[in-house]
Amino acid sequence: MPIPENFPEGMEPLGKINHSDGEHFHLMWGPGRIDEAASNDEVKAAYAAKGEELVPLGVSGTMVAVDWDSCVADGACIEACPVQVFQWYRTEKNIPAKEVVGQTFEGTGSTEKDQRTDYTDKADPIREHDCIWCMACVSVCPPQAIKVDQSNQEYHDKQA
Repeated sequence: MPIPENFPEGMEPLGKINHSDGEHFHLMWGPGRIDEAASNDEVKAAYAAKGEELVPLGVSGTMVAVDWDSCVADGACIEACPVQVFQWYRTEKNIPAKEVVGQTFEGTGSTEKDQRTDYTDKADPIREHDCIWCMACVSVCPPQAIKVDQSNQEYHDKQA
């Protein structure tokens, strides 16, 4: 199921994912929902192999929003982005996705499609602030889990 067209309406910020530069952050929005990732066999197997429960996560980012409940760790967005907005979050901090809120990331995770940790990894818009609004990520995402909308800046600023 694609990210809701009206995102982030009807959702609340769950907290911040901070960039280590001390200036930038992006929000995690919820509530999450059981969606495409939970029905993908590769994703389910990866969670089982890690001994982690596949739980609703929500949407990471505001202007560049990735629905982590739909994301199947394909990596097409990472490959398509000309300014490396995304990183595989687990290649920097190998923690369960449900624990990223409140964390600070350097942005040193992999920006290579084939370097994800496994299918529990998610494309995180750690450099959301660098987006050039080209929409390349949106056009290549198989489950349509990404929404890029510069007008969502007001939602981000309100939470800041």
